[in-house]
Amino acid sequence: MKVIFLQDVKNKGKKGEVKEVATGYAHNFLFKKNLAEEATPANLKKLEAQKEEVRQEEAAELQAAKDLKVELEGKEVEIKTKAGEDGRLFGSVSSKQVVEAYQKQHDIKLDKRKLDMPEPFKSLGYHKVNIKLHHEVEAELKVHVVEQ
Repeated sequence: MKVIFLQDVKNKGKKGEVKEVATGYAHNFLFKKNLAEEATPANLKKLEAQKEEVRQEEAAELQAAKDLKVELEGKEVEIKTKAGEDGRLFGSVSSKQVVEAYQKQHDIKLDKRKLDMPEPFKSLGYHKVNIKLHHEVEAELKVHVVEQ
C-alpha cells in the first residue's frame, strides 16, 4: 500500500515521501498515529501543492538574503572604544557589540550567532566579518573600531 508520510518515521521514511509499506502496518500503526495518510490522487495533489509552497517560500528567503547582502555590503559600522597608545584595546569588541552597533546605526537587526568571528577584535582599525545570511548567501561586514 502506498502512503504519504506526514512525519518522519525511523527506518521507514521522511515527511513528504511517498513509499510502499505493508497494508497492516499502514492501517494498524501509521494511520492510527497520524504518521501517514493513504496516497490517493487527491492527497498526492495536496502534497505537490505543499511542496510548491515550500519552494516559493525558500525562493523568497533566498531573495531577501541577497537583498540584505547588498544592503550590508554598502555600509560600515563604527564602534568607539577605549584604547592604549599602541592601538590595542582595553578589553575587546565582541560579536554582540557589532550586532548592537549595526542595529543602532543602520536599523538592521542581525543574529550574532551567524557572524563568523572566531575571536573578538583587540585592535583599532578596519575589520571584516563574514555573516551567513542563508545557506547560499554570505555577506562581508565592514567594522571600523575607533578610539573613544
